[in-house]
Amino acid sequence: MSPIGEPSISTHVLDVERGEPARGFEVTLSHWEGSSLVELATAVTNEDGRVEALAAGDLRSGTYRLAFDAAGYFRRQGREAPFTQRLIVDFRVGDPTRRYHVPLLLSPYACTLYRGS
Repeated sequence: MSPIGEPSISTHVLDVERGEPARGFEVTLSHWEGSSLVELATAVTNEDGRVEALAAGDLRSGTYRLAFDAAGYFRRQGREAPFTQRLIVDFRVGDPTRRYHVPLLLSPYACTLYRGS
């Protein structure tokens, strides 16, 4: 077990144009199994723009995918989605006993994804 908590994959989405958490943002977690992508979970961010545990407790080593529905988020806000539509990041879980936090900073024309703590 990791010294910083139970193994998990989480995210936090911030709407940098508005300067606030992206509430109601749909995120899907998948895992690559050979050449197949297997969907594990879909969740919506909470009032703080977070999904605390898309996967928890039983991680496996390998490549995971987070898919962020940016266009859907903007539409639900009554805003245009002029450029950023669906954001996808594939990342490697090398140590399944650790926590993996993948934040997204988002605007209609740009984004930043990174491994957080």
